[in-house]
Amino acid sequence: MIRSLADPPNLRADSARIRERVIAVARQELAEGAATLSMNALAARAGVGVGTVYRHFPTVQVLLEALAIDSFRVLVEEVRVAAERTDVTVAFEDLMRRAQQLQLGDPALALVLASPEFTCDDVLRLSADLIESMVLMVRAARRAGAIRDGVDGHDLRRLLTGLHQASRGTPPDTAERYLQILLQGLRP
Repeated sequence: MIRSLADPPNLRADSARIRERVIAVARQELAEGAATLSMNALAARAGVGVGTVYRHFPTVQVLLEALAIDSFRVLVEEVRVAAERTDVTVAFEDLMRRAQQLQLGDPALALVLASPEFTCDDVLRLSADLIESMVLMVRAARRAGAIRDGVDGHDLRRLLTGLHQASRGTPPDTAERYLQILLQGLRP
């Protein structure tokens, strides 16, 4: 288990630069439409050995979690804020839209949210926070009539990752249309 995605405290300057270069190359690969990451291809593109990449990121999942950690934090905060808003119906719709935007802006977040399990302690904690906040949001949305019975936070996470898949590479108005279809399907 990886304890933290933060840079190790005793990382040499050259090692920190290599780590950042690998992260930059991985972000670029995902932005160019890669459905997954190849450690060998990343190493070649970053100009380092594959062993170096694996020393920093033992698995592709660890690398994805490192790429997505900041967006994951933003998503958790967005859910917390939405759960506390008074107009729950609008808050729920805004939250779903924001979650879609975050995933479209950060493909690593979409891949991490679609993962069946997480490997890093930081992401495990964020996931627990996300589920806790989603439970509050779903309860409030259900009471307000914005969401039907039987839908839970896990369902929303999976539906959002599916929405990302459908929306990826489409014009903004198409992504919004898909979101509206999803929201309509969630209503009682």
